[in-house]
Amino acid sequence: MRSRRARYTAAVAFLLCLTTLAPARRKPASTNWVGSWADSQQVPEPQNALASEDLRDATLRQIVHLSLGGPTLRVHLSNAFGTAPLHLTSVHVARPVSAASDKIDVATDKALSFAGKSDVTIPAGADYISDAIDYPVAALSDLAITLHLDQPPAQQTGHPGSRATSYLVHGDMVSAVELPGAKMVDHWYLLSGVDVVAPAKAASIVVLGDSITDGHGATTNGNDRWTDVLAQRLQGSPATRTFAVLNEGIGGNHLLTDGLGPNALARFDRDLLAPAGVRYLIVLEGVNDLGALARREPVPQADHEALAQRMLAAYEQIIVRAHAHGIEVIGATILPYVGSEYYHPSPSDEADRLVVNQWIRQPGHFDAAVDFDEAMRDPAHPDRMLPALDCGDHLHPSPAGYRVMGDEVPVGLFKR
Repeated sequence: MRSRRARYTAAVAFLLCLTTLAPARRKPASTNWVGSWADSQQVPEPQNALASEDLRDATLRQIVHLSLGGPTLRVHLSNAFGTAPLHLTSVHVARPVSAASDKIDVATDKALSFAGKSDVTIPAGADYISDAIDYPVAALSDLAITLHLDQPPAQQTGHPGSRATSYLVHGDMVSAVELPGAKMVDHWYLLSGVDVVAPAKAASIVVLGDSITDGHGATTNGNDRWTDVLAQRLQGSPATRTFAVLNEGIGGNHLLTDGLGPNALARFDRDLLAPAGVRYLIVLEGVNDLGALARREPVPQADHEALAQRMLAAYEQIIVRAHAHGIEVIGATILPYVGSEYYHPSPSDEADRLVVNQWIRQPGHFDAAVDFDEAMRDPAHPDRMLPALDCGDHLHPSPAGYRVMGDEVPVGLFKR
């Protein structure tokens, strides 16, 4: 009778033989997912939140504008600020008849799945990515995403500054060609991104910003924010048409303190590192920090100097953290805002802006700089925005101003 050791040795030899004879398994080809559209999440302010009963047994249809096309997509849903699990009974995608309509081309309506199931429960504080679906989409096209909730969220997660109309009705109507009598709101909810499968060298450009990036003053359903203009320009050249633009602007956002939405450093991981395929970051943040310092009453000069230094340190933090993930960082100078009735900036506030902008322009800090200040200021009054580019509040550009900003970004900065 053979010993136990002999039997073990024979078994090992047999397995090694099988391994040698078996054909080598190929690694599955890696899929290059790239974010095509995104928005930043926050707790909607009371005036921008939906009534809780609005979201009971509710269908919500939302239209997003993609920057990059591809044969396959997946959708990011968000319960980032929810305080309890969020249950969605179904989520569908379709091609809308137009960017400003609740109607869809019903022949294009497709259900998404989540681990093979039609419904999904998203934990509190989390995002959730759908299964991939073969669904060809073109660059600069619109996509309707329709979801159904059985119960309202304990706390809403959304993006108030959508500059796009969403449609809400009661009942499960995710596949309906239109939503008769829908409540219309110019906000997004529970939706944080769309990824597409893209060529190997394709990548996304995240723009971290405030209301000027979010598009205050842009045309509702017009997709004429400066980031939209940049996306159009990138699609216009074979050298850059594999780059997507992800608008991560929040109206009222600050570098250093929570304003409307978390401060820029607090939302860095979710809005810059979490999206797929990020290779570049553009930072246009700081006007709200500058304006808020002495908005209510004058402050000592030492406070102005301290604020400027804290802002520069925050930029350095963003650069260091992005570089650690192989992301190049482009700084954008802060637009002039003298004349703003909201901030009524003083000469000291304007001096702070000039100090910050000079640091942004100086080589050795950001990997590159875009000089929006120079492009947008009035040559006769450089502390003010050019009137032809001003939406009227002397703080935010008009659609014409956003066109100038989008044209100001050198597309040669982005290399495949």
